[in-house]
Formats: sequence, C-alpha cells, structure tokens
Amino acid sequence: MGAAEDLLAVVRLLVDEPREVAVDEVTAEGVVELRVRLAAGDRGKLIGRRGRTIDALRALARVRGERDGRDLEVELHED
Repeated sequence: MGAAEDLLAVVRLLVDEPREVAVDEVTAEGVVELRVRLAAGDRGKLIGRRGRTIDALRALARVRGERDGRDLEVELHED
C-alpha cells in the first residue's frame, strides 16, 4: 500500500461520512502533498481539538515519508 492509500484508510475510520473521503497525491519540487478531501461536516473531526488529530496524521506521514525516502505533507483541500 502507498502512503495515500494508508492515509485514506485512517481518515475513513475517523469521519462520519467515509465514502466522501478522497486523498490525492500531488508532487511538486520534491515534496509529495497528500490532499485530503472530505465532507464539510467532517472537517472538525479530522482537525480535532486544538489540531491534535491533523497534527498526528501529519506526524505519521512524515515518518512514512522518511521510511520511503521522500517528503510527505498532509493538507486539507477544499473544492
């Protein structure tokens, strides 16, 4: 499984509308950005209190990126 698929699986466990979740992988200037799209009502769940949940997801992505030898960033993307 790739980093995007792993992130997708984790985010779907955290939200109320898992079918609305999508993760796009965009590479620019040597950095891989994992853009998470989800239902508007689930944004707060993904961010968490004081940003703890999204910070934890970003930390996991950094560790995964180090393991894979690339820079990974997680961003919430709005349509």
